[in-house]
Amino acid sequence: MDVVLTERRAGVLVITLNRPEVRNAIDRRLATALDDAVTTLETDPALQVGVLTGAGTHFCSGMDLKAFPTEGVPVVGDRGLAGLARARLTKPVIAAVEGAAVAGGFELVLACDLVVAADTAFFGLPEVARGLVASQGGAIRLPARLPYHLAMEMLLTADPMPAAEAARHGLVNQLTAPGKAMAGALDLADRVRAHSPLAVQATKRIVQATRGLDDTTAFTVQDPLSDPVFTTTSATEGTRAFCEKRPAVWTG
Repeated sequence: MDVVLTERRAGVLVITLNRPEVRNAIDRRLATALDDAVTTLETDPALQVGVLTGAGTHFCSGMDLKAFPTEGVPVVGDRGLAGLARARLTKPVIAAVEGAAVAGGFELVLACDLVVAADTAFFGLPEVARGLVASQGGAIRLPARLPYHLAMEMLLTADPMPAAEAARHGLVNQLTAPGKAMAGALDLADRVRAHSPLAVQATKRIVQATRGLDDTTAFTVQDPLSDPVFTTTSATEGTRAFCEKRPAVWTG
């Protein structure tokens, strides 16, 4: 059985973690397969957006603790956990979350750019309860996404947070009914895909490269990334389409 499934949908690559019998826990085999899928998304020019989800009723329960004694943390090169947690991707990835997204599973969600979750889903970082540390982005990213004290409560108590509460604090873009997270994520992917791929990717690179910098430094980093976009055929087409009151036709 393939432990990661991929499906192409008009410029969108749907990536499904496929070990539902263990809540899609990440072992070495799944990590390698997810890394392959992420590489496909990043290198195929026909693909513009990725959607990451889990098979069955849960997103991902994190690292497979039964495999840990023999396999260690299932990182892939410098991309970190499952080839995604520390990856520097240029294309946006949307998490479609049903059920549990905990431990490394939540860290994969935090590595995504947008999050759609069923209102019955929940998030958690229980590493301290296992004698571990949320070292694949959890301890770094969560305090930047939630108010500091709430993030510290999750990190230090191992208590989970319901998706509805996460949405109230801006951690989730869209809440859906149970079973509808994928539909919501695909709709969001289409909204992103409607725009210039070059502009979308440049915008994501700017956000990644300037996070945490002061304004003066940030503009210095941003300009070499943004200036070339203004001279592309996409910029010409986008502005012309606006003036002509028609949909833009993106060629790159």
